[in-house]
Formats: sequence, structure tokens, C-alpha cells
Amino acid sequence: MKKIIRIGTRNSPLAVFQAQKVQKLLKKEGYFSHLFKIKSEGDLIQNVPIHALKHVGVFTKKLTNIMLSGEIDMAVHSLKDVPINLPEGIILSAFLKRESFFDSLVYKGSSDFLYDPKIHAVIATGSIRRSAFWKNRYPHHGLIDLRGNINTRLKKLQNSSWKGALFAQVGLERLGILNNFKCLNCKILDWMIPSPGQGIIVVSTLEKKDSINSLIKKLDDIETRLSANIERQFLKTLGGGCISPIGAHAKIKNKIIYFTGMLLSLDGMHKIKKTRIGTNYDLIGFQCAEEILKEGGREILEGIKNNIS
Repeated sequence: MKKIIRIGTRNSPLAVFQAQKVQKLLKKEGYFSHLFKIKSEGDLIQNVPIHALKHVGVFTKKLTNIMLSGEIDMAVHSLKDVPINLPEGIILSAFLKRESFFDSLVYKGSSDFLYDPKIHAVIATGSIRRSAFWKNRYPHHGLIDLRGNINTRLKKLQNSSWKGALFAQVGLERLGILNNFKCLNCKILDWMIPSPGQGIIVVSTLEKKDSINSLIKKLDDIETRLSANIERQFLKTLGGGCISPIGAHAKIKNKIIYFTGMLLSLDGMHKIKKTRIGTNYDLIGFQCAEEILKEGGREILEGIKNNIS
């Protein structure tokens, strides 16, 4: 009889949905599993912005520690929540095929506020990146911090005077939750560059667990892995994380990389954008980030650091 695999996940509805997806894929391969649900630090502390916690891994650290202690065999994460530098002994063993990487605006009533500069709209988001992109495009709008799982955020929007709130489209799609909010509309923001890794479910495991790693590798999508590595290469070179408004997206078509990366100031007034087409998977993200640093990126990052510290 095969061992029952212990899968760790946050206990938010979206995180559980993602872990169940991995669970179903493993079952197709003939493996049964059990979900081990926890509340991460990011889930427990809801009264301050994520960047105010001032350390990395607020959604992943607890699961990582539980895995290092041997209580679970693997952990399922949204890749955009996973720190660039992994703890020793931990690897990202499977990248599931990427789904939608877009950001979305969920709004109430008319969308006239998107086109009429005389309308002062208040938009909610807990993301520094989305906030900076929005300020850059709509400097006359106000931004307010918003925390909580998707359902909580939608309820807050519904019961507020805000015009809208910003979300990752993939979360809305996975849960199909907008159907429960008839008064809300959704618009995909194809002009907003996503967070590195957005739309990707990733599985982390212990490097030494060869038997687990060999079975979970069956779920790995190589094109998604390559794209994710390029985006994270860009992020790492800029030295950014949840405190920096950094967008990055890599698409691979016929083995050719189409990459776009951007860094913005917190107020959205300054931005540096780079696009590149190439075939060097190991360098393209690094090169774009280096160009941004040379063209004023260091000054933007220093300003962000001074504002948040």
C-alpha cells in the first residue's frame, strides 16, 4: 500500500482550492493524500499592510518550518508569495501550468470613473504594486489598504463607499466567487504588469526526499517553470519583494522569450519599463533588471526603502 502524502496549505479558501488541485493531480497518478491546513502569519495579522510586517515569507514561513520538522511531505503555494531565497534544504519541485496572470478591477455600478478625470474614485488594494500602477494611470484617484481573503475583500467592497478593488484575476476564476455578488462587475486590467509568478501554483518539498520529488515532478510544467525563473531572476536582481512595486511577465513561444519588466515609485509618478525578446533563459531577466538599475532604478528603490522603513 502506498504511503498517504501529507500536503501542507494555508487554510484560506483559495489556498485550499489550490492544494486540492494538487491532490487531484496526484490521485490521477495513483497517490492518495491528506491536507494539513494552517493559518500563516499573513492570515493571522489582518490589521496592518503586508509590507508593514517587514520580513519575507509571511504566507509561507510557517508551512516551511512544519515541512522542515518532518510533519508534512510538501507544501502548496501561490508562487508570488514564495520568497526568492529559499531556506536551506527546500526546493520548488513542481510548477503547475500557469493560469491567468492578469490583475482585475472589481467595481460597483458604472465604470465612468475610469474615463472621466473629474470623478474622484477610491480604489482598495493591499498590494503596493497594484497601488503604484493605479496611481500612475489614475493620479486623481484615492487608494485605501485592503486585507483579507477574497470573500472578505469582496464583502468589504460591497459594503463600502469605494468605487472598486483590485484582485488577481486567477483567484476570482478559481473560486468562481463573483457569482455570489450580483452587484459587482469585473474588468481585466491588461495594461497592468503582474507580480512575478502570478497565476502559478508551486509545490515545495525537502530536497533530500527523493521519492517525493520524483513523483511530484510529474506535475511540473517546464514552460511555466522557465517563465517563472526568468521573472524571479528579474525580481532578485532588483532586490525587491512585497515592499517594491515590481511587475514582470515572461512568455515563451516557440522557444523564444517575450519579457516585460517594470519598476515604479510608490506614488506611481516614476516608472522604468523594459521589454526584450530573446532566447537566453539564464540572462534575459537579469539584463533587463540591470538596465533598470542603471537608468534610475537604484534611486527609486532607495526612495521606497526610506519611505517604508
